[in-house]
Amino acid sequence: MKEVFVVNAQLRTDTGKGASRRLRHAGLVPGIVYGAHQDPAMISMVHSDLIQRLDQEAFYSHILTLKIDGKSEQVILKDLQRHPARPFIMHADFLRVSAKEKLKTHVPLHFVGEDVAPGVKAGGVVSHLLTEVEVSCLPGDLPEYIEVNVSGLEVGDAVMLSEVALPKGVELPALAQDEPQDVQVVSIHTAHVAVEEDEIEEEGEGAAEE
Repeated sequence: MKEVFVVNAQLRTDTGKGASRRLRHAGLVPGIVYGAHQDPAMISMVHSDLIQRLDQEAFYSHILTLKIDGKSEQVILKDLQRHPARPFIMHADFLRVSAKEKLKTHVPLHFVGEDVAPGVKAGGVVSHLLTEVEVSCLPGDLPEYIEVNVSGLEVGDAVMLSEVALPKGVELPALAQDEPQDVQVVSIHTAHVAVEEDEIEEEGEGAAEE
């Protein structure tokens, strides 16, 4: 059963940099909610409440319940601005969703089977070339994550984006273009052993003494 995330917010009327600074000094995060053929709404949220939600991976790829002054709307987190030096959220954007309209958002990839992959057992190293992927689907079909099975990969093998098993109702916009962007998602390659420069110098000195 999917977890239910509720974000409490309040409408705000003051706009501009000065108003946003005052909100942040008061421990609030300015934000906006838009989409679903409705006018955008300027909102604010309690920073400490929002930051707790952000610690959970599913929050980023989940239909959220946004309660604005007690009235609920279904949204997804569309954009997040963090302070460059401090653990503080500067601004949050939410997109309203409609049960009958497809949405586009990013969901994380979870890699399974690495411990039993023949390539790993042979000493190969797994490289995650993508950690998330953009999907298109109805809100009810939105997955919290997509699994990528690498249990059958040998050294030198890779899983392409077109080979990833998708949940029902989920499409990948990258593959629906006129020129599909089919890229590697994960691969197993030979481990490269780095030789320290001082070891090379020591070998060279030893050869010179002989």
